[in-house]
Amino acid sequence: MLDLTELSFYGSEFDRAAHLRSKFNNTKIESIAKNLIIWRGKILIDQNNFSLVYLSSTHPLIKHSNVPPIFLGQVDKFNYFAHDISNWNPEDLPDNIKPSFIDQTSQSHPDLPFYQNFNDLRFIMTQLSDMEAGLASTAKALFSWHNNNTFCSKCGNKTVSTQSGWQRDCNKCNTSQYPRTDPVVIMLITQGNKILLGRSPQWPEKMYSCLAGFIEPGETMEAAVAREVKEETNIDISHVNYVISQPWAFPSSLMLGCMAKAITREITIDQNELEDAQWVSKDVLLKAYAGYDVGITPARPGTIAEFLIQNWVKGTLTHKK
Repeated sequence: MLDLTELSFYGSEFDRAAHLRSKFNNTKIESIAKNLIIWRGKILIDQNNFSLVYLSSTHPLIKHSNVPPIFLGQVDKFNYFAHDISNWNPEDLPDNIKPSFIDQTSQSHPDLPFYQNFNDLRFIMTQLSDMEAGLASTAKALFSWHNNNTFCSKCGNKTVSTQSGWQRDCNKCNTSQYPRTDPVVIMLITQGNKILLGRSPQWPEKMYSCLAGFIEPGETMEAAVAREVKEETNIDISHVNYVISQPWAFPSSLMLGCMAKAITREITIDQNELEDAQWVSKDVLLKAYAGYDVGITPARPGTIAEFLIQNWVKGTLTHKK
């Protein structure tokens, strides 16, 4: 039995209520709505209990937003909206913040209590409930899509947000654009009691994870698994099985978790893709999870890679016959 409790964004079951999107399109937000706030991709969190902060519809922060809100859906008949206040510029924000794999900094707004801060969703995703993680990731993905699609792909005219944030329309050529999700395969490749793990150069020191890559046009999931493994490590595989999926709002992907068997062993890495790749035994992974320094650190908690690795180590993930 697979342990699903540690897979972030998987168990969110809020009602997206698509039939209400035209009702709330560009209208005043109802007073009893629950409003979550995003600032430059970060989510407003209550640091006391690591839950989302929901502001009233009359709060000053909502009035200062310069982009249309997004209707996310319903939970227990309450309507949930997301607002982006990225136009706010904190006075104490350092100019020399260096890019990092996970942003562990937080920002506070003068109109909010000191314990309500904006945090990187990657950093706090495992501490949110399933429902709130789903709301936050949906809001983050949609605002990212809006930021990257402000102009019509057909005529270049500026587009406008419609359908409560689930569509963008061009009023010049009448073309509509819709949020997209990019399918990505991520695969656990086994050979006996070892699995194939790779390392990207921008990852934290010693971190290794499953290989992954985007599915190309006209390609099946199974073919993408085989191609990506071959391209990145020169390993040939067989017996591709689908395991589970995970929505991944960084920026907008659906991770398709798979496993497959290796039929060759010698690794030749593509240095444009990977810094290193190696076969890692179950014994080594057990020691790594126990806190011993074995030269590698498995993928981060909450990710589908960590889910695949941990369940394989536990023996709950095996190849289908």
